[in-house]
Amino acid sequence: MKRKWGDRRDGKLIRDIDSMHCIMPMIFPNRCDNEAFMHLRIDLTKAEEYLAKKNQDEPAYRYNLFQLIVTAVLKTIMLRPLMNRFIKRHKMFQRNDLTAAFTVKKVFADDGGEALARVYAKKSDNIDTIHNEIYRQVSFTRSDKKDASTEGMDFIQKLPFRGAIGRLVRFLDNHGWLPKGLIATDPYHSSVVLTNLGSLKIDAGYHHMTNWGTNSVFCAIGLMKKRPFFDEQGNMEMRMSVDLGMTIDERIADGYYYAKTMRLLKTLLENPELLERPLCEEVDY
Repeated sequence: MKRKWGDRRDGKLIRDIDSMHCIMPMIFPNRCDNEAFMHLRIDLTKAEEYLAKKNQDEPAYRYNLFQLIVTAVLKTIMLRPLMNRFIKRHKMFQRNDLTAAFTVKKVFADDGGEALARVYAKKSDNIDTIHNEIYRQVSFTRSDKKDASTEGMDFIQKLPFRGAIGRLVRFLDNHGWLPKGLIATDPYHSSVVLTNLGSLKIDAGYHHMTNWGTNSVFCAIGLMKKRPFFDEQGNMEMRMSVDLGMTIDERIADGYYYAKTMRLLKTLLENPELLERPLCEEVDY
């Protein structure tokens, strides 16, 4: 698609925006001042059955809950495109790509290094293709190779006049002029950042956003554990579940849009067979 005046390399300027969403970025220019936090509790009864079925043939790289969540979040954002918007320099943009970013711990130790990973989603993707791409990303990041963003940060770290360099990269970031290599795997230039806190044996909670970059959605994944669920008659049953903490830039849409988006995400995770379908295929929820 041909870029028009005002578009960025990573996003298209929203030109037909309503007056409220036009004025809000002018009044509230910083993303960190506009965080909305939402909590989701997901019943994993069907997800556990689904994963057991997917893994019954003992694949080399097993299907797991993180892959389900990544796929569900990507499908949710594809079907709810306002969630793939971002604000820079008081203007709103529709992101060109749909990407999910996460950090991979190379070794689970205090001094274990970290690497950055990013999944680029296509309309035709589903749980199987996302599973394969995550496997490729994790394998690469746990090798001796460095991702492009880490290499860029290593180079900048060696330069003098860091204060001036910091001001320069923030200026370039605001205008969308940063070198592609520097932000190739930077999570804060993605559609959604995911952090798997459950793998660190801690529960999900609030995670801040940053004014750096263009990221508007952050998903924190907590521990899988049994929790009480109640039916319409008030009967209680203990079921395996996971909590998700969603932090969102509230300027990109309204509360009704967010509520409907969270309902879609919950529907996908509690009915994981829907993730067999292409990301672009609509579902009832």
